[in-house]
Parts: sequence; structure tokens; C-alpha cells
Amino acid sequence: MGRMSDQPARWSRATVYPDMWADPDDDPRNSEGVSPDGELATLDDFLANYRMTLRMKCEGLDAEQLARRSVPPSTMSLLGLVRHLAEVERDWRNWISDGDPLPKLYGARDADFDGAVAEQAEADAAYSALEREQAATDAALAEHPDLGERLGRDGIAVRELMVHRIEEYARHCGHADLLRECIDGRVGQ
Repeated sequence: MGRMSDQPARWSRATVYPDMWADPDDDPRNSEGVSPDGELATLDDFLANYRMTLRMKCEGLDAEQLARRSVPPSTMSLLGLVRHLAEVERDWRNWISDGDPLPKLYGARDADFDGAVAEQAEADAAYSALEREQAATDAALAEHPDLGERLGRDGIAVRELMVHRIEEYARHCGHADLLRECIDGRVGQ
């Protein structure tokens, strides 16, 4: 890693605050005006913003940077987080299903992180998998707008699953902050 300085590198489009991802007026996560109506719309809005934050933290990196591990012995990388969240989205559908569970995307435990290698095809496949799995989970939950409805063999409430999804993305966005800072010094917003 290069030497850190007091002057931030020009790694963002921000001009007012060059150490931020985007100027506050241009941040796609900021919405001025009225907040969403209702609990479900609010939960969906928070989830969408955390999903966007994860993508922003990976933006502009090549496959080697995305696959770069944090600190030994950890296998965590930004690419691993993308793969992990695709796996988790798929698993959440298993929570709400009464049928046979969907197979794991990446196989054995921790394969989502262990298999995150510095190849552009792997990075592209991970982003495609994440988008596909997010859309499938969103579609499955759209059939159940009642947040108190209980689903699956264990009877998980839709509300609990929605909150868990937000928590999972929020936690991993914190990891992504640290991973990105190790790669190029860019810090979270």
C-alpha cells in the first residue's frame, strides 16, 4: 500500500468534499423530501440504499483489487462479500420456502470467500449472481406484503427477514469500508 498523506487522492467525483464518495447533493442514496410511506416501503428503502452502498464501495476497482484479502488469516475481500451476499440472498429464499432447499451457489462453507479469485470473469459472474439472487428474493417476498405473515418451515415473520436483510448488508458495508480503505485509502461516507 502506498504512503498515506493528508491530501486525499482524486478518486471520487466529489468536488465539494474530495474525501467523500460523492458530493451530498449528488449522492444517489440521499433522497430529499418525504420519506417512504409505511413500514414495508421504509424497509425496502433502507435495503436498497445498503445494496447501492456496497456497489459504490466496489466501484472502479479491477479484479485483483476486488479479490484482495484484508489481513491474514482472514479470507474476506470485496469480491468475497459480493459472492457471500449472493449466497445469503439465495439462502433467505430457503427460509421462506416449504419446499426443498435451493443448492448453495458456491458449495462448501466459506467457499464464497475462498473462491473469490482475481479474475475479471469471476468478478463479473459474482455481480451477475448477486443481481439475480436479489431479484429472486425480492420477487419471492413481494408475494407476501404482510410483514406479520409467517413463512417457511420455521415460521419466520416477513418483518424479521426484512430487518435481518438490512442488518446483513449494513454489517458488510462496514467491512467494505475497511477493505476499500486498505486498497486505495478511500473512506466511507
